[in-house]
Amino acid sequence: MFEYEDDDVAGQDEDDQVRQQLVEAIENQLLATDPACVQAVLNKLTLVGMEREEVVEMMAYVLAVEIRQSLQQERGFDAGNYERMLRELPELPADET
Repeated sequence: MFEYEDDDVAGQDEDDQVRQQLVEAIENQLLATDPACVQAVLNKLTLVGMEREEVVEMMAYVLAVEIRQSLQQERGFDAGNYERMLRELPELPADET
């Protein structure tokens, strides 16, 4: 039983690390203004009253969904799909795992 709990904690730590890396990727995209839609989406959502941190977390989720889809479908990263999902925020895409 304790081993399961340790594995669960380790899994949570890994999830937190991945989440932080995705947030860092979004922050890097914002700094580089590449793709430009990342800054546009951030501006749009903060203008309607959303907190910046929440918006960045949502964008990181979208990035994770696109990466997961590209791996599952054995295709390259689809920048067009990524931009489409970003522009649909605050509606989150379905994560079909």
